[in-house]
Formats: sequence, structure tokens, C-alpha cells
Amino acid sequence: MENRDVDAIRGYHDATKHSVASVYHTRHTLDWETMPRPFKVYTDLPAIPLPRDFASSTRPALAAIADPGTASGSGPSLDRAALARLLYFSAGIVRRRTYSGGEIYFRAAACTGALYHIDLYLVCGALPDLEAGVYHFGPHDFALRQLRTGDFRAALVEATGGDPAIAGTPAVLIATTTFWRNAWKYRARAYRHAFWDAGTLAANLLGVAAAHALPARVVVGFVDDRVNALLDVDTVREVALALVPLGAGAPMPAAAPPAPPLAYVTLPPSSREVDYPEIGRAHAASSLASDVEVAAWRGTLPAPSFRDAPGPVVPLAPDVAVAEPIETVILRRGSTRTFGREPVSFAALSTILRSATRGVPIDVATHPDVYLLVHAVDGLTPGTYHFDRRADGLVLLREGSFRREAGHLGLGQDLPADAAFDVFWLVDLEPVLARYGNRGYRAAQLEAAIEAGKTYLTAFGVRIGATGLTFFDDDVTAFFSPHAAGKSVMFLMAFGRPRRATLPS
Repeated sequence: MENRDVDAIRGYHDATKHSVASVYHTRHTLDWETMPRPFKVYTDLPAIPLPRDFASSTRPALAAIADPGTASGSGPSLDRAALARLLYFSAGIVRRRTYSGGEIYFRAAACTGALYHIDLYLVCGALPDLEAGVYHFGPHDFALRQLRTGDFRAALVEATGGDPAIAGTPAVLIATTTFWRNAWKYRARAYRHAFWDAGTLAANLLGVAAAHALPARVVVGFVDDRVNALLDVDTVREVALALVPLGAGAPMPAAAPPAPPLAYVTLPPSSREVDYPEIGRAHAASSLASDVEVAAWRGTLPAPSFRDAPGPVVPLAPDVAVAEPIETVILRRGSTRTFGREPVSFAALSTILRSATRGVPIDVATHPDVYLLVHAVDGLTPGTYHFDRRADGLVLLREGSFRREAGHLGLGQDLPADAAFDVFWLVDLEPVLARYGNRGYRAAQLEAAIEAGKTYLTAFGVRIGATGLTFFDDDVTAFFSPHAAGKSVMFLMAFGRPRRATLPS
């Protein structure tokens, strides 16, 4: 079973690490003539418009963002209006901006390079105003397009080895990535970005679902070929990443009808594509090919035994109160382009950390470790910290001013140096790969990205700025060592007060 050959994913991870040499000595330049379009467009299928008159939730935004998946019961009835709200606030276009070269479409969730390579598909039984089928969501015209007619939920039950959340749901959203739409800029590292960007989108989706008491969960374990065949995607270019069942209490679906190949035409992403074979090899190595492999995927990874704290634990401060709904926070969110080096409150930092670390509703846990570089937080000594989840507090690792080092770790950019604080997610991949095989790499990237997406939203809830960044992998690990020795960096976020108006992403 290829999933157990973990040298394959180790090789991909090592080969796509950023270093000073790899970044500053590259000859790669952006070919603007081949920049991919940011949408998948089916040319011949009729659009099923979605309603745009959304009713906001009443639950406070931060409670919804931090929710670990506590919704019980079946949740509210799913119909086109409910689906439209979920789709708009996770993958919809919330702003448009014209420039000399055309128009930029900004989505509800952040995406590396604003390239928006994540697509959403819907597989549902019969809903009050939508017939059972398989659909593609088109953000460009905010509409669904039906790819198959009939109830295919049973195919997903089989593909996930009978996952209980899939078996009892009226509808499932499936996130895919089209490799080239991100690799155009980021080359082979785009496979990491597939899970980063699916994760920030999932953070929005889970938050909106929680705000409306709708059960939702992220499922990473499934037989890849079966799900891809149901969507009829060209797996050289596009693949399924995660399934999100919505709602509960639906009758177990009957056997799915046949799902023969389709022949629908889509617009090409661009006039020419460049293949990065490392992506295809990493995806193949982390694919599950049978029910046996999916069954082996089930189970838990014991939480790591933390090293003895080198100093006392600083308890987090009480949360900042935010009464507005999550929909308002999502519409305000953007990527901060400059920070002003002004301090933020310890309460804001505490609220941001809590929002991310109360739990993620996902089929496996990889236990990401959270490290901080604190520059200007009122009442908190500048330096490096580890977040102790069990104690709900921060442990000072090293006292000092490290703005220059922060800029270097964040690929030599000013943003992490000028921020009030930076948060890094690291994972010890060895126990993850030993338990889950290469598929664990997907889960580790995705879980860290969902937590990062939660902090992104919370920052704008407490009225400070935030942005996601890339990093020099081994330099980050070395900087936080010996505490972080042997761990791999999954995600980096910078937080602070914007210096001037921000450009959303």
C-alpha cells in the first residue's frame, strides 16, 4: 500500500522547503500570459441561481468561530437558501476591484496569491427546493450546475468506509484543488497550499455552520478514485481534498445509481500549463485506494507528551467580547498589507488563540503545536513562547526583541517584523506518518490551516489586522528549538494594527 511508504511524502516535504538559496537563487518568473483564470467554468450546463438575501445569525461571531463542532440534532432544514449562505461566506465573491489589467475578485476566505484554486461540489439527497444530485458551485455567477441527477450519497458512504457523519447527512460539500491554478506562481509547493487554502475556507464554512447550529465535520479519509470519479474530474489536474457533511439525522441513502464518465466541457484554466510532477507523486503517495486502507485510517493519535515547561505558564486573559455575527466579521476580513508596530492587548491575543484551539471537527487529529513570536503585546514580555493547550497559557521560551529574526523567518518580508505578534503552527510529522501514513501529511496541513483560518477571522472580530505568510522551513524550527526540535512548520500568521487601509484577499 503506497500510503505506508512514508519516505515518499517526507521526500516531497523536504524538496519543497524554502531556504535562502531556494528563494533568492531561483530563476522562476511569473508568466502573465498564462495566468490561470480563478474559476472553473462549465460552458454548456444551465445555471441554477442561488438566492442572495441572507439572514445573519444571532450567535456571537467568536463563539461560532471557536466552536469545536458541538451542534447536536439534525440542525436547521437545508434548502437552497441555507446552502447559498454557506457557499457565499466560504467561497463566494465578497468584493470586486478593477485595475489596469482587469478585475480582481476577492473571496470570503483567504487564498495564497489570491489565485482561488479551491472548488466546491455538492452531493445531496432531495432537498425542499433542489433535486437530488451532484452539483458544482460557480462563484463567478453564484450558481449551481447539476452534473448528475440522482442521490449519490451512498457512493460517499462507501468511499469513506461508512463514516457516520457521511451516512447520516442530507448533503456533503467536497473541496477540490486544481493544481495549476496555484502552481502557476508557487510551483511544486502548491500541494501544501491546496490544504492551506482548503483549510482557511473550511474555517469559514465551519464557523457559519456553527452559527446556525448546523452539524458539520471535515472528513479527510476516503477512497480517492471513487470520489474523483463521482465528480468526473481530470485527476491529472484536479483532485478531491476533503468532504464536509452538513446536517445530520437523514435516513441512510439507498445504493447510489451508476456514475458513468461525463463529457461536460469546461474552459481551460489558461492557454498553457506547466506540470510539476512532485505534486502528482505526493498526491498519489497519500491516496487511499481501498476500503481496507480507509478502515486502517480510522483511529486516534495519542496526544504528545509535552516537554517540561522551561518557565511558568502565563494564563490567557479573558476573551474580548464581540457581539456581532460571523457574517459581518467575514465581510470585514482582509489581508493586512502593512503593520504599524503598535501594541495590541493581551486580551486580543488570548481571544485569537482560544478561538483556534478549542477543537476542530475533523476525522483525525494531528495535534499541531503553536509557537509565538511576541513583539508588542501589552502586559506580555517580548520573546518567544509555546502555547500550552492543556494549561490554556503561554510558556516563555526566550526573552528578547526578535523583530529582525521574525522578518527573516517570514521569507525576508516586513510583515512579520512589523506585526505585534506572529503565530506558527508546527507538527511532529513522525508519529503522524507512523499512525496514518502519507495521508497524515494531508491531515496535518489541513488541521493547522483550519486553526489558522479561525485566528484570521477572530483577529478581524477583535478589530486588529492579520495576514498569512510563507516561511523558511528549517530556520523556523531551528529558531524555536530545542523545544521545537524535529517538528515541521505548517502555517504562519502575523497579527497587528494596520498602518493604513488593507487590501482584502
